[in-house]
Amino acid sequence: MRIDIATLFPELCEAVLSESILGRARASGAIEIHCHQIRDFAGNKHNRVDDVPYGGGMGMVMQAKPIYDCYQAVCAQLPRKPHTIYMSPKGTVFSQQKAISLCEYPYIFLLCGHYEGVDQRVLDKIVDEEISIGDYVLTGGELPALVVADAIARMCPGVLPSEECFQEESHYGGLLEYPHYTRPEVWEGEAVPPVLLSGHHKHIADWRFAQSLAVTEQRRPDLYQAYMEAHPPAPPKQKRKRK
Repeated sequence: MRIDIATLFPELCEAVLSESILGRARASGAIEIHCHQIRDFAGNKHNRVDDVPYGGGMGMVMQAKPIYDCYQAVCAQLPRKPHTIYMSPKGTVFSQQKAISLCEYPYIFLLCGHYEGVDQRVLDKIVDEEISIGDYVLTGGELPALVVADAIARMCPGVLPSEECFQEESHYGGLLEYPHYTRPEVWEGEAVPPVLLSGHHKHIADWRFAQSLAVTEQRRPDLYQAYMEAHPPAPPKQKRKRK
């Protein structure tokens, strides 16, 4: 998979993407992530990429041409058009299921807005969907783009040691994750649940599933209800009557 991020602050994005798991994954070639400076496509000596909004109002609006030229330059490097996402508070709220679906695309182009927004004409021309990471407003699209890139990248083959690393986590299967424990066995008078020390894999799996159900019901009743509707309990088996 390849992810391209168009931004006014590529250094900000690189600072995050060059560290930890994603940094190692990029270095190993497990995933490609490239950050592009939109100002490089400004076409003027001051590298200006914004202007006042038509109709008046506060703030500045990012111009269409620099963004489009940046997008075209990225497309020229790819064998096919990337799935293009504009990070916007007006977009569909991001979720784990959306991250899973985005993994189907081999090429993704993330556009980070700034200032008052982006000229609608370029959005209409290149954007496939708009995504928000929550019902609040940030100063730019860089942090949301990093959230989306991280959520997608960690599910790509070779980024994490195995698929189990993310398949048992919160939201992946519809439930919140069970609690975790590590050494020491007793800390501040609190002991690790005995079942986790038993070595009995079936009992441990059953305990973890029960904990996931309980945590989800308590903290996210909406998710719990949706999960139970999608996974109704099996009816009890009826005993056969002897003739």
